[in-house]
Amino acid sequence: MNKKLYIETYGCQMNVGDSEVIFSILAKEGYGRTEDISEADVILANTCSVRDNAEQRIWGRLEQFHKQKENRPQVVVGIVGCMAERLKDKLLETGKVDLVAGPDSYRTLPVLLRDVAPDKPQINVMLSHEETYADIIPVRTDRNGVSAFISIMRGCNNVCSYCVVPYTRGAERSRDPQTIVREAADVFSKGYREVTLLGQNVDSYLWKSGDGSVTVDFPELLERVAAISPLLRVRFATNHPKDISDRLIDVMASHGNICRHIHLPVQSGSNRLLEKMRRRYTREWYLERVAAIRKAMPDCGITTDVIAGFCSETEEDHQDTLKIFSEVGFDYAYMFYYSERPGTLAARHYPDDVSLEVKTRRLNEIIALQNRLSLESNKRDVGKRFTVLVEGPSKKNPEELCGRTGSNKMCVFPDKVHKAGEYAEVEVVSCTSATLICKLAE
Repeated sequence: MNKKLYIETYGCQMNVGDSEVIFSILAKEGYGRTEDISEADVILANTCSVRDNAEQRIWGRLEQFHKQKENRPQVVVGIVGCMAERLKDKLLETGKVDLVAGPDSYRTLPVLLRDVAPDKPQINVMLSHEETYADIIPVRTDRNGVSAFISIMRGCNNVCSYCVVPYTRGAERSRDPQTIVREAADVFSKGYREVTLLGQNVDSYLWKSGDGSVTVDFPELLERVAAISPLLRVRFATNHPKDISDRLIDVMASHGNICRHIHLPVQSGSNRLLEKMRRRYTREWYLERVAAIRKAMPDCGITTDVIAGFCSETEEDHQDTLKIFSEVGFDYAYMFYYSERPGTLAARHYPDDVSLEVKTRRLNEIIALQNRLSLESNKRDVGKRFTVLVEGPSKKNPEELCGRTGSNKMCVFPDKVHKAGEYAEVEVVSCTSATLICKLAE
């Protein structure tokens, strides 16, 4: 049928995986993937609602999508994902959207597209307690053919007070482990050498058979995927500090192909704010988990997320956050100031009472500290050797290759021998705060 489907993906890695599911579902209806919006019959934005600026970007892009429709009236414009779930009616009211589909309704996209007509937009934002898309083989959209994302669960039950995810992605449910292992084995057979297992909170992954006789938790799932081949690197994200177990740490330490990197969002260093955020751990618990990780795996990379300027944050709370950054010495951090999300517990119960000026100043202080910590962490690696998985040419210098260490640090190095998907031994000769600059090990 030669119809063309164009998707722009925003937000987290989960959305990348969802876009690959959508491509797979619509491929069966005759839609081929295109990266050229001007030739697309269907234009979709797979959206994120975690922060307000993510949604503002979509509103801006919607104007550009509408221009495509003005030039080619037959084009279908759709918004899918978390923003579709949250702002369904508002999107339709613009008159510029033909289709709105939430994260659990992608199987209905063929029907929705068939039923779209002038002045007849289609919508399905029903959340599910069962949908995991376990039986769908995604159409991989990565450019290097080296790393693949595999969703192991959907939704979240934590209901942190600032977070919109439980309202846009629904309740937590885990995918059948056999389908996960099968998908990982499939991508490995096709030449991929790294998989990242994805979940809002992978530590709470728990699958039970229909009769309840078999139970698989995340450490066991991780072992099953790692057993596919020692040549397959296994990563995962994201962990929750309240749930990360000693058993998971032991499994990581005992398998050479499970990458020694844990993304462990701290969000704040203040116990008062952690309670207000409904994170269900204290700074002391967090530091104990970091100590347990480093005792078992001294070379494990630890990265984090943080929110500056959450409701009622004082200067003392902010200093507690700076202190925990210094105590842990994160390798990298995703840092943002608080963005109130309508419908969340915080929006309903706590005034957003920290000024934008103060939020920005505190965020900049965290960023400056983390840049220093990242540089210090990378300097400690100068002179060390690492095995990196080659991803392809460096973005800044196509004459060099790039690849990541097991601890998720980016390396660049001159190399005319190795290709994407191969392992290379490198030695670190210098660094920036973001990159290890290497040479091939002799």
